[in-house]
Amino acid sequence: MFASTLNGQRYVFADLKALLARATPARSGDELAGVAAGSQAERVAARMALADTPLRAFLAEAVIPYEDDEVTRLIVDSHDTAAFGPVAHLTVGAFRDWLLSDAATAESLAALGPGLTPEMVAGVCKLMRNQDLIAVAAKRRVVTRFRTTVGLEGRLSVRLQPNHPTDDPSGIAAAIIDGLTFGCGDAVIGINPAGDNLASVTDLLRLIDDARMRYAIPTQSCVLTHVTTSIEAVERGAPVDLVFQSIAGTEGANRGFGIDLALLKEGREAALSLGRGGAQVCYFETGQGSALSAGAHHGVDQQTLEVRAYAVARAFDPFLVNTVVGFIGPEYLYDGKQILRAGLEDHFCGKLLGLPMGVDVCYTNHAEADQDDMDALLTLLGVAGVNFVMGVPGADDVMLNYQSTSFHDALYVRAALGLRPAPEFEAWLAGMGMIDAAGRISPPPRGAPLLDYRP
Repeated sequence: MFASTLNGQRYVFADLKALLARATPARSGDELAGVAAGSQAERVAARMALADTPLRAFLAEAVIPYEDDEVTRLIVDSHDTAAFGPVAHLTVGAFRDWLLSDAATAESLAALGPGLTPEMVAGVCKLMRNQDLIAVAAKRRVVTRFRTTVGLEGRLSVRLQPNHPTDDPSGIAAAIIDGLTFGCGDAVIGINPAGDNLASVTDLLRLIDDARMRYAIPTQSCVLTHVTTSIEAVERGAPVDLVFQSIAGTEGANRGFGIDLALLKEGREAALSLGRGGAQVCYFETGQGSALSAGAHHGVDQQTLEVRAYAVARAFDPFLVNTVVGFIGPEYLYDGKQILRAGLEDHFCGKLLGLPMGVDVCYTNHAEADQDDMDALLTLLGVAGVNFVMGVPGADDVMLNYQSTSFHDALYVRAALGLRPAPEFEAWLAGMGMIDAAGRISPPPRGAPLLDYRP
């Protein structure tokens, strides 16, 4: 039991799960689940109690029982007690103070990561202002490598997302060429297929690989199909670079995606067997609210469950992790303010756990949000050192029917913050005559072969 007194009233929280839920900033998903604080006063009281809670308490009490959930078992069994040692004596509030101090360097944060559980990280996140989330995340660089190197200081990569409502090769090819001319695609060229059948997925993989090989583009491809389809594509000899899967923070929610940890391991091993790049061959996507939408939240708040999903990702040494922050809808993140906060939370928590975090700065058309809200979040994430963002033609995904960030948005944030593409990709852009010494992107010269590409 946890308790605190505020303005003469005593507030009691039955367990760690309830304490974390009541301390969470207001959001529609927790209200929908019935776990949110009943008032702002209760929320403040919960944060007071949480600040006084020892970090060791998170090792003694699981928000979802060990016996009931394989994600809990993964978290407990993989915890590094030696790495935890430097902060083991701290409360959650004192841990926040340490993270904001000069003692929390990039090196010390990297060493600490394996010693932190998702619940510890979710807990300290709930005590932090937006500027705190940005300041700490900016210290932590997580660098991954395939054909490009993503996450380096002073760099911002972009996933080129050339989706098409019918998987038309010409439409997809046009979007790829458009994105490349804006300097996008150094994180991955990643297609959400309209159809999840093996033949269509294989055709899309070959389309990207043909363009990549023809113009010697240093990037990687991914078709965001189910991991079982990727495994079958590998077995059929398709050019699979990265294996994709949506993941969540509970065993039940992952079961709703048709996966478990063993299947994710099989998918990673299948991609590694092809030897097409480095050892980091997984691309995972997450989003606050997925466990609730699957009816598998166990009464845990959605932000804590989101961070538990990062424990799943961490176990497979991914190349990219992307929180699709506003995609699930206003039932979970109601408006621009809630989406902005969630994006900063997810990025901070993922980085603290050692993940190469990207954010799909996005919203659905029925949310109380607009592109000005996304501009603000994109800028803040750029300051916070996000590894990558999305590049969608016109910011309007015509297949998934949601609003994201455009190729122009990537140009804006790179220029405003002095950020550049991944070094290998930047060298390719220079060789194609599309970037100058100052990092300014310009269209390819007239008659450039890239512009004549046909699939």
